[in-house]
Amino acid sequence: MADKKAKKLIYTRHEMFELNKKLLLKRGVTLESIAEISFNQQAKYTDNISRDICLESVEKILSLRDVFHHVQLAAEIDRLAEEGMFQGPIQDIIYEDLGLFGIDETMGLDVSGLYGTIGQTNFGDIDVNNHGIVKRLNDAGKEDGICHTFLDDIVGAIAAAASTRVAQVMSEETAHEETGLKRFSIFDL
Repeated sequence: MADKKAKKLIYTRHEMFELNKKLLLKRGVTLESIAEISFNQQAKYTDNISRDICLESVEKILSLRDVFHHVQLAAEIDRLAEEGMFQGPIQDIIYEDLGLFGIDETMGLDVSGLYGTIGQTNFGDIDVNNHGIVKRLNDAGKEDGICHTFLDDIVGAIAAAASTRVAQVMSEETAHEETGLKRFSIFDL
């Protein structure tokens, strides 16, 4: 019996972050472009936020196991649709990003839901209004040979979750200042 090469199924948070970052870059998405959406969304409600804390939040979210699986699956589904690898009506439904097909949004709601109802509400805003890189992905997905049916929603969901996390971090900092407690690590949230 031939030795089977061991398959790697479990990754560290650092590995998942790096794999997600690499895949997003390959699909034309920078972490800064995601953080920019988070910043613009949260700056309306929270004073004194920085783009750095938004970027930290995007990085944290991209290191989570559930998010890793969503990013990897979303990009792979889009790639397979670009290559015409699906059979039957689902190929055209995914490739053309049919408006009545909501599974891509369901995946986005799942990712943004990691930060509760507010995360999902933030995702709804991003999904409907197509901010920043989400708009660019959505528009590019209309071009021949390109499919971003799932990726635009996953990117929007990451931005929504990061925006919500920023609000949580800022609130926690305010609470600590008011009580005089020792500062916490933002990675506690």
